[in-house]
Amino acid sequence: MQASSLSYTLFDSPLGQLLLAGNDAGLHLVGFPRGSRKKVPLPEWRPDPTPFGEVERQLGAYFAGELRVFDLPLVFTGTEFQNQVWRALCEIPWGETISYAELARRVGRPTASRAVGAANGANPLPIVAPCHRVIGADGSLTGFGGGLDSKRLLLQLEGALPTDPQLDLLPR
Repeated sequence: MQASSLSYTLFDSPLGQLLLAGNDAGLHLVGFPRGSRKKVPLPEWRPDPTPFGEVERQLGAYFAGELRVFDLPLVFTGTEFQNQVWRALCEIPWGETISYAELARRVGRPTASRAVGAANGANPLPIVAPCHRVIGADGSLTGFGGGLDSKRLLLQLEGALPTDPQLDLLPR
């Protein structure tokens, strides 16, 4: 990926302003406004909302509870193993959660739960490649680059967790 060839825009969501970065090949990044994986535009990126019309439409429909499967060109630029894990994330259905061990099994590496967890945590396209659907074997939410409140809200939106009225910022 040529970082200089990327455009970016900000998308207002119930989680705050998400940073979207991409080019003609597809979406490269969805960045959270806070949390351990907070993202900001790189100086060489150019602000341009033009390439993101369909991404914004689909994210809006997702947050409105009207879209369950994203249909966007995605550009994964990780290692072969990371890309395999990220593609497997896209196969986890709306409203379902799986454990890191199950994700490791699905990518054919049943003893690699930690490596799968690290790849999951490095996912450049959260929400669209739904890493929030991977939880601890005991049902705990575990870490999330956008913060656990964001993970909880996404899972509540999908009906995978009961709604917490104090955190329920999503439209119904």
